[in-house]
Amino acid sequence: MTDMKTPEARMPARTRLGQLDIARTLVGLWQVADIEKDGTEIDPERGADHLAAYATSGFDTFDMADHYGSAEIIAGRLLARHAGADRRPLAFTKWCPPPGPMTAQIVRAGVQDRLDRLGVDRVDLLQFHWWSFQHPGWLDALHEMAELRETGLIGELGVTNFDADHLRVALRDGVPLVSNQVSFSLVDRRAAGPLSDLSCETGVKLFAYGTLCGGFLSEKWLGAEDPAQIGDWSKMKYRRFIDTIGGWEAFQALLRAASTIAAKHGVSVSNVATRWVLEQDAVAATIIGARLGESDHMADNLRLFSFALDAEDHAALGAAFAATDPVPGDCGDEYRKPPFLTASGDLSHHLDSIPLAHEAEPAARPGAERVLTGSEWEDIAGYARAQRVGARVFVSGTTATAGLSHKVAPEDAGAQTTYVLDKILAALSALGAGPEDVVRTRIYITDEADVAAISRAHGRVFGAVKPANTLVVVAGLIGGYKVEIEAEAVLSDAAQQA
Repeated sequence: MTDMKTPEARMPARTRLGQLDIARTLVGLWQVADIEKDGTEIDPERGADHLAAYATSGFDTFDMADHYGSAEIIAGRLLARHAGADRRPLAFTKWCPPPGPMTAQIVRAGVQDRLDRLGVDRVDLLQFHWWSFQHPGWLDALHEMAELRETGLIGELGVTNFDADHLRVALRDGVPLVSNQVSFSLVDRRAAGPLSDLSCETGVKLFAYGTLCGGFLSEKWLGAEDPAQIGDWSKMKYRRFIDTIGGWEAFQALLRAASTIAAKHGVSVSNVATRWVLEQDAVAATIIGARLGESDHMADNLRLFSFALDAEDHAALGAAFAATDPVPGDCGDEYRKPPFLTASGDLSHHLDSIPLAHEAEPAARPGAERVLTGSEWEDIAGYARAQRVGARVFVSGTTATAGLSHKVAPEDAGAQTTYVLDKILAALSALGAGPEDVVRTRIYITDEADVAAISRAHGRVFGAVKPANTLVVVAGLIGGYKVEIEAEAVLSDAAQQA
C-alpha cells in the first residue's frame, strides 16, 4: 500500500486487491437507500453525474449492495459512460440473500441480478453477507460464487460482516477470498483483534465501514448536547454503538482527543478518525458514505493522505480508548446476536425473520421431538441429529460435514470446530434451545496438538455459559475428521413454555 505524505495530497492513495487497483478511500453508497426511503428514486443519470465527479477527483472505487436502493443502477450508468475504455471506475457490490438453500441456480440468479443492475459482464468485486451461520447454506453459496469467478462472471470475491472464525472456515475450505468488509472505527475497534491477526496470516484485507460513525466523528458533534432526535438510519445505528462504549460523555472524550490531534496537523476530526483506521495493517481501504447531491467532502477526504499519526497521537487516542467500554464480540455480531446494533435495534429493516435450518418433528417416544438433517447415515444407522425429551435435548456426535459428504476445512481443527458448533446450535434452535441451555459438551479429537485451537473455538461459543466439558484424544475418527462433538441441553421453564 502507498500513501502520499505531501502537504496537500492531490489524489487518494491506491493499493492492490487481488487483480484490482483500488483507491484506499472507497465511496460508499448506502445512503442512497436513506435518500430514497420515501419512495422517490434518484434520477440515475444525475446520480451518475455525482459519481463521475468523485471519479475525476480520484475517488473512483464505489461500494454498494443489493439493498442500497438504486445504487447499483446509478453506478451502472456511470460504468456505461466508460464502455470500451482501457480504464474505468470500479463498482463493488454485495449480495445479501435470506438464509435458505444455496443451489447453483439460486446463486447464479443472485449474481446475474447484480450483473444486470450494473449493466456489466463481470462484477469487479462481489461481496457476500450471510445472516445466520447456523444455516449451512453460506458455505455452499461461497463455493458456487467461486465457480462463477472461474467462469469470469466475478472478478474478485469477498465477504462482509464475517467474524474471524467463519472467515477462517471459508478460507480453510478453499474459498478464494480477498476481502472482508466490517465495521471499524475509533468507536468500534473489534476488527483490530482476531480479524486483523487472521489478515496478517492469510493476506485477506479489510474494508472498513462506519469509520465516521454515520457522521458523529466530526467537529459538528464536539461539545454538542446529547441529541434527542436522530433523523437518518446511519446515525440511528451508530448511536447504539456510542451507547455501548459508555454513552455520550465517553464518546465526547474520544472526540476531544481526535480534535486535539486534528488541530496539531491542520486537518479535520474526520480525517484523524479515518487516518487511524487506514494505518491499521489489515486495512486495504476505508469506506466513506456519500449523500449524492447533498454533500461530497472530497477536498477534506484528500487531506487523509497529507499526514500520518505519530506516537504522541496514538498515545492520546489509546488513553481515550481506555476510558471507553469495548464493543463486545467480533465483527458482524451486531447483525446476528441481540442486542442488535442496527438502526432499528433488530433486523426488521433487512428480514422479516431468520428461518430455522431444520424443523423439528415427532420422535418415536410419545411427546418427544427430533431433528433430522438429511444425512444418509441417519437412515442407515437409525439416529437423529438431536432429540428432545421433556426439558432435555441430546445432540449426537457431530462432525464438520457439509451436505452429504463434504469434509469442511479438512486440515484445520479449529475451523472444523466452528462448523460443528454451528450445526449443533442449528439442531438446538429447532428444538427451542440455545447455547445458554447447553449443560454438557463432549469433544473427541485425534491430535493433542489441536487442543488449543479447538478449545478456543469452543470458548468463543460457550465462554459465558461454561457447560461441563470432557475432551479426549482418540485413535481416530471415521472419515478422517479432526474433531467430533456431542452436546446436552436443559431448557429453562420459559423456553419450555415458548
